[in-house]
Amino acid sequence: MARLVDVIEEMIKQLLDENQGVAVISRSVLAEKVNCVPSQITYVLSTRFTNGQGFIVESRRGGGGQIRISRIQRLASTDYLMHTINALGDDLSQQEAEVYLRNFMDYGIVTDRQAALIKAAISDNALSRLEADKKGAVRMDIFKNMLVSLIARS
Repeated sequence: MARLVDVIEEMIKQLLDENQGVAVISRSVLAEKVNCVPSQITYVLSTRFTNGQGFIVESRRGGGGQIRISRIQRLASTDYLMHTINALGDDLSQQEAEVYLRNFMDYGIVTDRQAALIKAAISDNALSRLEADKKGAVRMDIFKNMLVSLIARS
């Protein structure tokens, strides 16, 4: 069974697809539809719909607390990857990396096979010999290098 955050993410992406890349939602209405609290909607928006992942999220106070989510115009694959590299910080969790990879697949930037290889290379299992406090930084270095490699091969 899919996790609640995945269900919420998929619902929002479906709305974006149906409305030419722009969706206006109410946190409370969406939360009611999926039987959760509005803060879980906020969590999904703040982790799965960031600028670095190709989205603009605008919150509107009043009028039911609507939130407008816009998909950033698709850039060329190399531009999108460069934008992502520049937006990344110093450390990356496995979950965050998987969100980026899902977005890359959604935009047709990487194939399922490429995403699977990257995911395997940066998984907690692959980094199991590292101390826990170093995994995020090493994962980020590997991830950035793999993205640069994709750009170089484009």
